[in-house]
Amino acid sequence: MSPSESPCKDRIIFVTREDHETPSNAELIAEDPDDPYEEQGLILPNGDINWNCPCLGGMASGPCGSQFKEAFSCFHYSKEEVKGSECIDNFRNMQECMQRYPELYPQEEDKAESNSGSASDPPTEGSALPSETDSAPASSEPESAVPSDSMSPTDDQTAS
Repeated sequence: MSPSESPCKDRIIFVTREDHETPSNAELIAEDPDDPYEEQGLILPNGDINWNCPCLGGMASGPCGSQFKEAFSCFHYSKEEVKGSECIDNFRNMQECMQRYPELYPQEEDKAESNSGSASDPPTEGSALPSETDSAPASSEPESAVPSDSMSPTDDQTAS
């Protein structure tokens, strides 16, 4: 099978030095929103939900995938004044399913226990904040602390 007959989406083309010296006459093709190889976000251009979006983290395909899809679809297409207020039963069904699979869907307190040891331990510095707000490492010394081996100008004068 020749490279041009390949069923793959990619093609390998070899060029010569002379090919590089002449200006390109390649025509750019406009992006096709229906191209299955083109990365799409969570919501497709036509407004549908992209269940293959990596941002869903596999939620749509796990053991509770159908419950997740029902709840998420209900919320996405909701026309209520309080968006998603009619979806409470769908989210409750999804939550009940997830509770049947704690090894796949750990609850927040389960995550905290596995990270810190036990739920009865007092929180350590920085652990009370959600991870996205606790981006700077905690320091035990204030930023203006002076190393103990340095001397202030007044110490220098009295030491002489």
